[in-house]
Amino acid sequence: MKRTFENRNFPLLPAMLAVCLGAMFSGAATAEDSAFFEENTLTGDWSGKRSALSERGVDIEFSHRSDLISNLSGGAKKETLWLGFTDAVGSFDLEKLHGWSGLSVFFQLHSQLGGKPNNNIDSFMGVDNQEVGTNTAQFYQAWVQQNLYDDSLSLLVGLYPVDAEFYVTDTSGEFTHPSMGMSAELAQAGVNGPPVYPMGALGTRVKYISPGRTSYFQMAVTDGVPGDPANAHGTHIRLDKGDGTFAIAEIGYAPEQQEGFNKASFGMWRYSTRFDDLVDVDGSGNPIQRSSTGWYFLAERTLFSEQDPAQGMAGFFRYGTASKDIHDSDGSFSLGLRYAGLFDGRDEDVAGIAMTSSKVSAKYKSLNPTAASETMLEITYRMQFNNWLTVQPLYQRIMNPGLDSAAKDVDLIGLRMEVVL
Repeated sequence: MKRTFENRNFPLLPAMLAVCLGAMFSGAATAEDSAFFEENTLTGDWSGKRSALSERGVDIEFSHRSDLISNLSGGAKKETLWLGFTDAVGSFDLEKLHGWSGLSVFFQLHSQLGGKPNNNIDSFMGVDNQEVGTNTAQFYQAWVQQNLYDDSLSLLVGLYPVDAEFYVTDTSGEFTHPSMGMSAELAQAGVNGPPVYPMGALGTRVKYISPGRTSYFQMAVTDGVPGDPANAHGTHIRLDKGDGTFAIAEIGYAPEQQEGFNKASFGMWRYSTRFDDLVDVDGSGNPIQRSSTGWYFLAERTLFSEQDPAQGMAGFFRYGTASKDIHDSDGSFSLGLRYAGLFDGRDEDVAGIAMTSSKVSAKYKSLNPTAASETMLEITYRMQFNNWLTVQPLYQRIMNPGLDSAAKDVDLIGLRMEVVL
């Protein structure tokens, strides 16, 4: 049995737009709200409409990123490619809009254009965190959330990507490599990948924050096959027999009132469906079916601050595993440092250095004698020219791309420009 919901106009959108339009023509903006949009966005306050919306509980944001990636050495071909990413985000506070206490709606729509630099490099972990397999416009997430008990408990239902809240370190957010977001050992899992960028899956998430708001527990269950494996264009929600579910849970320490970065978390994930063993077969010669599971640990911390708590050095570390019988890589780790305000007069700039490495599983190596861990080093510097424009040069070195020791190491340089519209 198959149930399919194909989205060119996602079901939540008509309701969102109706609420948005209703709010646009009611309420008055404050001077403070108007000044915020004039200072922090390229297009400003839209003649007062944007701040009026925000005052009513509707926040709309648009942004665009352009990347130039140039392959200096290694890989199949040396060339410079452009990638474009445009994002539209809408947040609706229904308590402000209609008095529905604790209820909110959120959507994020993005589109990708441009080249595919990893086609020339064939890196297991990828090279650019906005590169996708197929250029398209699609919803990354679209959900409804109900907060209860002074926001200590929340329940979310809708199109949900787990990398929005799970396995996340804010300290790694400046880096452009894909594994600085969702780690590679989990990103490889599933029939069509896990519910992470560029698309979420239909599911639900429950989150509890302790009374002192210092620790939390969260769990999510989603469709096991996000999107439509046969059609990467647009947004698709398919509930096919045999999809199974993807489940992830995380417990962590993250005091909300503390300045800077301070977080330590442990998580586990599992697919309910089973997958072919890479090597082992049963008596009939068919691959033995294995579970796909893993666990991870992450930590990040401000190492020291300058007089302004927003400036200083912070670091992160992450380690995760995946089932060794069915995955090419059965684990990875990443670590890095970022420094905000490294140079005098450049208080909002961020400098960073990070590395990540994916370890090959023993069974994958038995099938590929030259298999070896793929390791990536990134050095980057994000320059904040004003509140709505950043420019970020970067360098990456990828060793053993494609988990192959016979492949030549790759050197990349790049430039990212981001504009908040």
